[in-house]
Amino acid sequence: MGNTDSKLNFRKAVIQLTTKTQPVEATDDAFWDQFWADTATTVQDVFALVPAAEIRAVREESPSNLATLCYKAVEKLVQAAESGCPSEKEKQIVLNCSRMLTRILPYIFEDQDWRGFFWSTVPGAGRAVTDEMDDDGARPLAESLLLAMADLLFCPDFTVNSHRRGPDSVEDMQTIDSFTVMITLLRLLLTCFSEAMYLPPSSDNTILNPWVSFFCSTENRHALPLFTSLVNVVCAYDPVGYGIPYNHLLFSDYREQLVEQAVQILIVTLEHDGGGLAHRAPSPSSMEDQDSVGPDNLFVNYLSRIHREEDYDFVLKGLARLLVNPLMQTYLPNSTKKIQFHQELLVLFWKLCDFNKKFLFFVLKSSDVLDILVPILFYLNDARADQSRVGLMHIGVFILLLLSGERNFGVRLNKPYSVHVPMDIPVFTGTHADLLIVVFHKIITSGHQRLQPLFDCLLTIVVNVSPYLKSLSMVAANKLLHLLEAFSTNWFLFSASQNHHLVFFLLEAFNNIIQYQFDGNCNLVYAIIRKRNLFHQLANLPSDPASIQKALLRKRKSPDAITGISRTSSQETVSMEGSRPAVPAEPGTLKTSLVAIPAIDKLTEKSQVSEDGTMISVLKMEHSHAPHHTPQADHTTQADHTPQAVHGSVTCPFLLPQVLSWKCKLPLQTIMRLLQVLVPQVEKICIDKGLTDESEILKFLQHGTLVGLLPVPHPILIRKYQANAGTAMWFRTYMWGVVYLRNVDPPIWYDTDVRLFEIQKM
Repeated sequence: MGNTDSKLNFRKAVIQLTTKTQPVEATDDAFWDQFWADTATTVQDVFALVPAAEIRAVREESPSNLATLCYKAVEKLVQAAESGCPSEKEKQIVLNCSRMLTRILPYIFEDQDWRGFFWSTVPGAGRAVTDEMDDDGARPLAESLLLAMADLLFCPDFTVNSHRRGPDSVEDMQTIDSFTVMITLLRLLLTCFSEAMYLPPSSDNTILNPWVSFFCSTENRHALPLFTSLVNVVCAYDPVGYGIPYNHLLFSDYREQLVEQAVQILIVTLEHDGGGLAHRAPSPSSMEDQDSVGPDNLFVNYLSRIHREEDYDFVLKGLARLLVNPLMQTYLPNSTKKIQFHQELLVLFWKLCDFNKKFLFFVLKSSDVLDILVPILFYLNDARADQSRVGLMHIGVFILLLLSGERNFGVRLNKPYSVHVPMDIPVFTGTHADLLIVVFHKIITSGHQRLQPLFDCLLTIVVNVSPYLKSLSMVAANKLLHLLEAFSTNWFLFSASQNHHLVFFLLEAFNNIIQYQFDGNCNLVYAIIRKRNLFHQLANLPSDPASIQKALLRKRKSPDAITGISRTSSQETVSMEGSRPAVPAEPGTLKTSLVAIPAIDKLTEKSQVSEDGTMISVLKMEHSHAPHHTPQADHTTQADHTPQAVHGSVTCPFLLPQVLSWKCKLPLQTIMRLLQVLVPQVEKICIDKGLTDESEILKFLQHGTLVGLLPVPHPILIRKYQANAGTAMWFRTYMWGVVYLRNVDPPIWYDTDVRLFEIQKM
């Protein structure tokens, strides 16, 4: 009954804020204490008892009351941080004030006139908040709040258990209480950082979030322990625990909520790199020199300086364990806990690889990288039909693009694939490279329309790893040939000015394998021989207007004139055991908009692999055999990537000379020479021996050689991911969109005037 009275008094106080004709004095403690001292409200209570309409009403009609409420709540948190929260009452006040500020802050941020309020000093606040400063030296309210929260996160017997025996001791009630407090404080911290959601997208990377900048500066004496604690909380978490079936249904896992908040805090703080300094990879010596100059953002600085192999191993194994968790199968359905914050984990992994190149090289040093690859491919395959998860598709592909820029990634892909995660892809026996190609084929041929801008990225990854692939399976080889068949149709090639890039990428991948990995790739060679007509058709593409218009018109009349890609493949077989088909989002699902990604030539820079394995950056214009970018293609937007059926009269969408400009650069010489040498040999063997069995032909190709018969091997070109303003903006909108959608209990930002992205209902 007392709790009901408490909520009633709290609700009355909220109503009084908007209805009092005169501003409430800051000295009226009896009134202000109603919000935090005399109540024990949950966060759900606060969100229910403080409606959005009333917060906005106070903001517009009683602005001084709102200002005083914010100031008094911060004052209480500062006092609690200074006292160390010795009493239960003070601990409850911290929780109540934190929940109140979490509820109010988004409505401060959505109003441009209020946004600077927390960065001003409140008259008289100097003496109330901190005794050693006068009014002129008083800290802005935001700084006082952030420093108080940092102190409270390391408050003995409140958020830190001084009596705890060790990491494996049984959790007592005090620990659960401390989890609740830490979750509440981290939620408020995340809300403070969310001012970024209320600013429109901008490619200007010099604009930093003042909340993040201050919290991650030398002003915060807890910066290092906070950073290491957050990383430890995330990477040490094991959702399965002792593995007792259905244990997650019997009790709440406070640790999971804490881990989720921790990883969100990490990715948000690491988004700000102090003006781009973090993108400059520090030298090995500077990473070990703690006094060297680094990024202004201490979290980025600390991340870039991690250098001990045992730390890399701890982080990599922790992230891999969490990423693979939703994939695990058991004989008892739904018996193990499945985490849901894999998108945040992927962003964190991206940040680690981007800011700490030594970590990236550690990841690629062993086959441990495959523990990251397999779950990413699972998520890509699972999300390909769901338009609400297009951001997840992008981050997964971006990570693979980054990894594929390093030789070791291609080498690691040759490890046999034996895990057999349940995916609705054809059953095959082969390597992780086969898995990658089969999943990419599935995305391209059965994903939704909005994934077309990713086709360039997917095939760039295939090209990057192709020189190192020792033995493709027949399934993967046929998938690559099927993609060439789809992308080389006259209609597809002529329907958009950049579609020919996809054919160039596939031809380059075939050339790399033939020139550098011919031995062991008899399956691909056989598939190329079987589909030799494709290459002859490409060599004889029509270039006269009449033929082009005829091709466009023919496809326009057919029922599937969307992508020009066959939705089925003759090689499709039974899917893996336990797999489920990728399904679209359920009606009513919320999704957030994303800015367009840059074209592939803006996303990457070309490097040539020298004989000793090192990479030398090359200029774009030097290599005519690489995919040729016309001036129009260099400035395409996301919408431009989608091949469009031609409306009205059927006309060629670009000038004919441009058609000829890329047609004469098709890299067909190596493949044509292979066909010229091998096709007669295969035909002769089939006639002489009466062969109809595929395996005998493959055995012949396996022992064949093209040494001295092929053109001089071309240099290996790798397209390495290149950070730029466009991708930085994409990551910002994606990351905050994930944070927005993941925080639904309580719905911190729901129905506020967010401007960084649009919220759409499926």
